[in-house]
Amino acid sequence: MSSGELKVLYVEDDDAVRAAGCQTFALADIDVEGHARAESVVARVGTATPAVLVTDVRLPGMDGMALLQRVVAIDPDLPVILVTGHGDVSMAVEAMRAGAYDFIEKPFAPEQLLDVVRRAMEKRRLVLENRALRRQLAQTTGTDGLLGNGLAMSRVRELVAELADTDVDVLVHGETGTGKERVARGLHESGRRRQGNFVAINCAALPETVFESEMFGVEPGAFTGATRSRAGKIEHANGGTLFLDEIEGMPLALQAKLLRVLQERVVERLGSNRLVPVDCRIVAATKVDLAEESKAGRFRADLYYRLNVVPLNLPPLRERREDIPLLFNAFCLQAAERYRRPQPPVLPAVVDWLMSCDWPGNVRELQHAAERYVLGVWRPGSGGAPSGETLPQRVAAFELRLIESALERTLGDVASAAEALGVPRKTLYDKLAKLGVDAARFRGTMAQTGLPDGR
Repeated sequence: MSSGELKVLYVEDDDAVRAAGCQTFALADIDVEGHARAESVVARVGTATPAVLVTDVRLPGMDGMALLQRVVAIDPDLPVILVTGHGDVSMAVEAMRAGAYDFIEKPFAPEQLLDVVRRAMEKRRLVLENRALRRQLAQTTGTDGLLGNGLAMSRVRELVAELADTDVDVLVHGETGTGKERVARGLHESGRRRQGNFVAINCAALPETVFESEMFGVEPGAFTGATRSRAGKIEHANGGTLFLDEIEGMPLALQAKLLRVLQERVVERLGSNRLVPVDCRIVAATKVDLAEESKAGRFRADLYYRLNVVPLNLPPLRERREDIPLLFNAFCLQAAERYRRPQPPVLPAVVDWLMSCDWPGNVRELQHAAERYVLGVWRPGSGGAPSGETLPQRVAAFELRLIESALERTLGDVASAAEALGVPRKTLYDKLAKLGVDAARFRGTMAQTGLPDGR
């Protein structure tokens, strides 16, 4: 959702003032809907309303404070900006404690109101986007876990959906961190085998000395220390999916045994002569070209052709940069919930920096960056800057850090922060709007101190 899809619900009982206010918003290219009474707005507000509310306090019937309480009860994340010519500190404190986004006293400059409204609209946009992400992430089964709006990931989701209910074996190729296991889980969870086990094996990480017993199982007496029967990973995947990650790392001597399993769909435990039938779907993954590996004699050609029934290629993140903002937001949301931290806004300067990176670690590296961002131990431009970072991006990142630091020290008081930075308050408001910084999130104990933001 872009900010252009959001609107302002503007409540003012004076016809002339309401007309002037609507004109101010219209000239700023902000969609506005004027109301003379608070009662007519209540019916327009819901948990998914793409709007912010600007209301006068003194109104006939339901006043602005009562409207604020009604709106907060419906959706506490819908920004409400109160405007009055009769305000005082006690009213400001009451409004903030009741959940107001901001409080403006008449007379005010139109630019001041527009600055506050633009920041409120950005906050509302982020709230609605995060709610949509939460709904999507709450259903991380099947193709829902394969995030991305670009053509590349759309095609991957289509292939997963097409192949899920088949038993065809799939070979997933992609660089480290591109999400190969996520694709394998998508195939499993979207298909009729989802009631069975999903068994993942990293072929390169499993020592050759225990590979056979882990894969095929073992009977008592098969070797020293084998005292009981144990099913192997392949048997455990019976009725489900066997995911062979980094298949190129499997020792050549064991590839022939795996080939027999794939061809005959039976396993023979170590120390046993009994063949155990298995019915599992095979999904293998590799980060190398197995065709070239087989030509070089490092991978069995017959196993490669047996696995490569349907190839599925995952693009690196640098080739689908359009998905980076969505992925980063989703990872920030997940990290905030996991670590019980407030989710910091992903500012335009942050997005610019993220888009300039090559991300050699792909989606996994981006996820780790998001976790550090939520924990506050990393900010774009604070170190490890990519070679593609431009001077304006570095300047914006540095300016962002200075402004956020000033707002933290002043508990979100814009006037005090502007004084500390040595700039006019109007200049700081402009920079806040440009960088997408919401001063309200720095208030901390502001509501308890009894001081409205910057005034």
